[in-house]
Order: sequence, then C-alpha cells, then structure tokens
Amino acid sequence: MKKQLMTILTVVLALVMIFTLAACEKKPDPNGSEPAPNKTDPAPKKTDPAPPSGDTTIHVYTRDSSSGTREGFEAVIGFKGELTEKANEVSSNGTMAQQVGQDVNGIGYVSLVTNFAENNLKPLNYEGVEATEANVINGTYTLKRPFCFTTRAADDYKSEEQKQIVAAFLAYMADSKEGREVVVAAGGITDVEGGKPWNEIKKDHPIVDRDNSALTIVCGGSTSVEKCVKAALESFQGIAGNVQFKLDQTGSGDGWTRVLGDEKDGPNASDIGFASRKFKEDKEPVGTAMRSEAFCQDAIVAVVHKDNPISNVTKDDLYKIFTGATATWDDVGK
Repeated sequence: MKKQLMTILTVVLALVMIFTLAACEKKPDPNGSEPAPNKTDPAPKKTDPAPPSGDTTIHVYTRDSSSGTREGFEAVIGFKGELTEKANEVSSNGTMAQQVGQDVNGIGYVSLVTNFAENNLKPLNYEGVEATEANVINGTYTLKRPFCFTTRAADDYKSEEQKQIVAAFLAYMADSKEGREVVVAAGGITDVEGGKPWNEIKKDHPIVDRDNSALTIVCGGSTSVEKCVKAALESFQGIAGNVQFKLDQTGSGDGWTRVLGDEKDGPNASDIGFASRKFKEDKEPVGTAMRSEAFCQDAIVAVVHKDNPISNVTKDDLYKIFTGATATWDDVGK
C-alpha cells in the first residue's frame, strides 16, 4: 500500500513539472507585442512596376524640304502639303536610316542604295512588289525616281582642263558600260548593256591620259546619289590620271543652285550638281548647262524597324500614315 502511494505521488509531481514548463514557454510578452523578427531575415523586395507595353503609335519620319527623295515620295503617294505635323524631319538619307532603325514604331523612306541590315531596317514591299532593280526596270515597282545631274555652263569652268575632266567623268559614268556597271554595283539602276566600251568613248577625252592629280572634281546636291557617284569617281580616278574629287552632298535643292544658281560663284560652288528627282524647269532651268540628264533610276523604299511585323504597304496605307489619318500600327490596312 505504501509502495503504491509513492508511485502515484511520483506521477503527479512529474505531470505538474511538465505543465509548468509548458506554461513558461507560452508566456506572452507583458507589453502584448509579438516577438521581434530575426534581424538576419532579408528585407522584403520592392517590385518595380512593369514597363508600359502594347504602344503601337506610329512615329513618322520625313526628309527636309530640299530633299529630292521627299519630293519624289510625296509626288508618288500624293500628299504634298498634307504631311502630318507630328512628322520628325531629318536632313539626309543616312540620318533617316539611323533614326528609323532605332525606333520600333518608326516609319520613313530611303533610297534603295541604303544598307538596310546595317541600320536595323526592314524594307517594305509596295503594293505587293519588292523593291529590286529588276522590278524597277520592268515597271512593276512604281515607287521610284530618277538620279539626275547638271553642270555649269561650258564657258563657266575655271579652266579648259577643268571643263574637259568633268566632261570625261560624266561620259564615263553615264555612257560607258564600265561606268554603268559601277553605278549598278553601288545600287543605281541603269541599262548596263546599253553602254559603250570606255575604250571607244575615251578617244573623245584625251585629257584622261595625262596626270590630273592637280585637278579636283567638286560635286554637290542630293545625298541619295552619293554612294553611286562616289563609286563612279573612285573608279574613274584610276583611269583618268589620278584626278581628285570632293563630295559635298547636302540635298537636291543645292544641286542646281551650286552650278547654275546663286551659289555657283560662292564658297559652295560645284562642278556637277545632283538631284534625286528631275530639275524643275520653272525654278531650275538647265538650258545653259554643258550637260544635264538622268544617269540612272532609284527606288524609294518605305522602311520600318526590323522587328516590326508589317511587310507590305499600299499607296493608300502610306497616304494615311504620312497625313496622320492612320495613327497606330493596329489600324494600318483598315
């Protein structure tokens, strides 16, 4: 009996100790607050708001008012005088390519001679037709214009030698098979097979057989023609006594002015003026020029950023985009 009593007492004491310990562990903070968090726990991270997405507002780029490319583009599409006020104006073909290539919502227009891949551009088909030399020649690609040149009057060169070397260069670039091949290789469009062999033409230009390193052919006008003209000059230099050359291309509006107009005797005077359009008979008469004509054709190409999913535009699409009637890419073609 005594042994059983001791066992019961031992069990009771053990239970009392267990409950006492449990109560101590759960004792609330006297101030009623929760335990402070572990100081080593990382602070909660802030989540930056997601950048806005889905903006399809069209950003229109155009050339300056003196540009032959702009004049040709506006004439074909038919919106002269109706350009949207939101258009971004750029001063050259190269700047146009760079700006549109950096703007995922941008659209502009450039010469076919432009390096599209280098500038992150996608050339758009026009009315379902790709801009290629073959399609310009066969007439299926209709968004095109001529590359033209004009010169000073025959008696307005600073020397007879200067006049002769300019005449020889133009004969090489515009008339010879070899010169036309160079123009085509640089992106111009012309009938190579219709040219004559240079060896035949050069007989009329004996100046090319002498040392011409003291002479410099100065060219001005359209920026779009620069690639073709530079290639032709570089090729001509090697067969014309190392004649020098200078390109000062600032826009088609300066082509006529610097050889036959107000600037022909000023610091910007040129020997040959270029335009990426026809010279205007009423404002840019070329009747007194030693020579004036188109030497090749060029396609004007509507371009967008390479990541833009659009691949084709119509005349109506371009009219609405460049007049502001269509303001977002979602509405193109509607």
